[in-house]
Amino acid sequence: MQAVMEITGLTKMYKNGRGIRDMDLTVHQGDIFGLLGPNGAGKTTAMKLITGLIKPDRGGVRLFGADVQENMVQAMKHVGCIIETAESFPYLTANDNLKQFARYYPEVDQARIDECLEWTGLIKYKHEKAGKFSLGMKQRLGVAAAILSRPKLLIMDEPLNGLDVEGMLAMRKLIKHLAEEGTTFLISSHLIHDVELTCNRIGVVYNGKLVHVEYTDKILSDYSSLENYFVSEVERNGRV
Repeated sequence: MQAVMEITGLTKMYKNGRGIRDMDLTVHQGDIFGLLGPNGAGKTTAMKLITGLIKPDRGGVRLFGADVQENMVQAMKHVGCIIETAESFPYLTANDNLKQFARYYPEVDQARIDECLEWTGLIKYKHEKAGKFSLGMKQRLGVAAAILSRPKLLIMDEPLNGLDVEGMLAMRKLIKHLAEEGTTFLISSHLIHDVELTCNRIGVVYNGKLVHVEYTDKILSDYSSLENYFVSEVERNGRV
């Protein structure tokens, strides 16, 4: 199985003691990999390191064989991402927002924009300004922008933030649809139930450490729920 992402000894610590320490992880082609952990565990720091937004204290990341620090353009060539909040131009419509992003990708035309709006449930709002959107709709627009270029790897930091139940169901359906088309995912979340339903492999992040990685099927054969597994992993790794 081909490695899409190889993380070795990745470390970034802040003065307040938060960050990520000695992270080792390989994500293979076709994985829907979930980083599961409470807020403040280090998930967003890991995402920012993986996408080259911040520099590590030590360690490194390779995406599709290219080093993120040494050759970011090549490493990120086939990557789409949403880190923290999805940004958009509030004075532009959903359609015009995507047209702005499409300028970076010569192969993206109006038909592709409409396809991404359809998949994210925004097609009927394509001519409404993003500034009037709810948090959940802005999140959907961010996802539409992230998938415009048909990325081979999609990195999503808390993609279900702000979504209502309908939005969550639509997002899960979209992730599974794209995975079937060959997209690999790295998703961070603190929502245990959603990770259980969406991801085929799960890594628990706690207190700045990636404490355990396992296939979802294996976890659910050993534990009654992902929540029980998560609690046992956290307790095993020193939570008082």
